[in-house]
Amino acid sequence: KDRDIAARTSGTEQATDAELLELLAKMIKQREESQKIYAEAGRAELAQQEGEEVAIIREFLPKQMSDADTAKAIDEAIAETGASGMRDMGKVMGVLKGRYAGQMDFGKASGAVKEKLT
Repeated sequence: KDRDIAARTSGTEQATDAELLELLAKMIKQREESQKIYAEAGRAELAQQEGEEVAIIREFLPKQMSDADTAKAIDEAIAETGASGMRDMGKVMGVLKGRYAGQMDFGKASGAVKEKLT
């Protein structure tokens, strides 16, 4: 909501789809972390509530890529950018984020890119 308000004051009508996907992913991550903390603290009812909220938010996101599709996309991005070492990781991640926003877990992808470039 804050981003939407800020976008309106800067002359943009609404937040972009990419910004909304990023926001939803952030909401999921926050709730998953809370769910873990609640479970560790023995607060099963709160952990369950967080899990249910995650499931609802996921309904608004595009289908996530499989591990095989993610690996293929990473290989294509590395080939396209001509990446040959860790200094090129930003280029590869930029291509992936531009093409697969909301469809790829960039935390996992980052680890896979790092592994392939070392």
